[in-house]
Amino acid sequence: MLSGNSYRLLNWKAWKNIRKFCSNPRKVPELTKDRYPVTRGQYAELSSDDISKFEGIVGKGRMIVNPVDVEPHNIDFIGCVRGYSRVVLKPKTTQQVSEILKYCNSRKIAVCPQGGNTGLVGGSVPVFDEVILSTQNMNEIETIDQVSGILVCQSGCILEQLDEKAHENGLCMPLDLGAKGSCHIGGNVSTNAGGLRLLRYGNLHGSVLGVEVVKADGTVLDLMSNFKKDNTGYHLKHLFIGSEGTLGIITKVAIFCPTASKAVNLAFLGVENYENVMKTFLQAKQELGEILSACEMIDAESLKCSTKPFNKSSPIADYPFYMLIETSGSNAEHDEEKLHNFLNNSMNSGIVLDGTTTNESKKMRDIWFLRERIAPGILMDGFCFKYDLSLPLKQFYDIVPAMTERVGSLATRVCGYGHIGDSNLHLNVSCPEFTQEIYKRVEPFVYEFTHKLKGSVSAEHGIGFLKPNYLKYSKGPEALDLMQQMKTLLDPNGILNPYKVLPKRL
Repeated sequence: MLSGNSYRLLNWKAWKNIRKFCSNPRKVPELTKDRYPVTRGQYAELSSDDISKFEGIVGKGRMIVNPVDVEPHNIDFIGCVRGYSRVVLKPKTTQQVSEILKYCNSRKIAVCPQGGNTGLVGGSVPVFDEVILSTQNMNEIETIDQVSGILVCQSGCILEQLDEKAHENGLCMPLDLGAKGSCHIGGNVSTNAGGLRLLRYGNLHGSVLGVEVVKADGTVLDLMSNFKKDNTGYHLKHLFIGSEGTLGIITKVAIFCPTASKAVNLAFLGVENYENVMKTFLQAKQELGEILSACEMIDAESLKCSTKPFNKSSPIADYPFYMLIETSGSNAEHDEEKLHNFLNNSMNSGIVLDGTTTNESKKMRDIWFLRERIAPGILMDGFCFKYDLSLPLKQFYDIVPAMTERVGSLATRVCGYGHIGDSNLHLNVSCPEFTQEIYKRVEPFVYEFTHKLKGSVSAEHGIGFLKPNYLKYSKGPEALDLMQQMKTLLDPNGILNPYKVLPKRL
């Protein structure tokens, strides 16, 4: 059996194939400036002298200028936004990043940092003609300390490859995402990504021990640390975790990796209604306790997105809701007994109607397949409005029927799934193609609904380009003003990932 959670998600080739499979049939989206009301800032336009300068910094082999090769870097994963950058720079070292930013800042050339480009809010692609600074070649793992559990690496390392290296040392990454095979750790940290393991390991503000960051003027900030306890004044690293490259570009990360679990079990359950989903989660916390590592909810419509397009079937009969519950521990016999007792108790009480458990790696992969293929599967419908929201558990699912009623026949489907363990719902509204009619039905309704429940408009994907105007639903004017002051202090010319995160100042 594969150790820990390494079997759980798609490998690198599989994820790339899915991206290709999903994106090929769909039309290239219109330019962001034509789809959304946004005005280009007063930034310099790229000249041949600028291109020559960049070539002198990174070398001709680490610079893309062919429009055909640049185009994929201009379009986001879900085909929602598209810029028209002319150049992609692929520095290899922090020093090269520093030189690029120092030059761009002196010329007031806007820069868009880009990792694996798996984001869902338009944060990783240009809005207009910003220079794309890709971390793809910054992919070296510097150290892995088996005793302390600390891994130090460059920001362009792919998450799945880090997890594989960590497992070779008896450790695992504290982060698990569907885009694991192509996303970069720097992008994960820059967006404070959550994922499937957050219930067990918490978010990246706790796992990241230190970062190296390059400011807009080229200054390199060494905020690295190899200690969990480093109580030396302001914790500046937290400014950059979740700032989406608007305050500085992360070039190196020190992250704490927990010990990999030796015994992993997975249950796939069928539930009649959302009320029983909540009851099942509560019972799982009470009866599985310290070995509970993931708790996911999937509604019936979401499951169709991963079964029909990929010719798969559910391991149990059809139900309105499904749950995936995973345990991770060190004693297989003990953990299996606890999980089987939990399943028997929940079925005897009637809150779970059917279920299956397994600790066989192939069967677990097949079950996690159903959860991880939902996101790419729904893109088969044509276009999809995607939202990740934090909502109170009692009203966690209410927005799905409310949105279904609101969009009516304009939508192909409205469905919800996500991390019930940390109150994070992924709401999806699919349709044949993007239209202003359905767009205005969906927004700002989705954010107003969330605000009324005192939820968060972004649980783990960040704000990016698509959400700045709705940040007010989760942050007060005083907080937004302070965020703007920090942006002005660290990036006075506003060259770092402009048009993202912060709302436009009037």
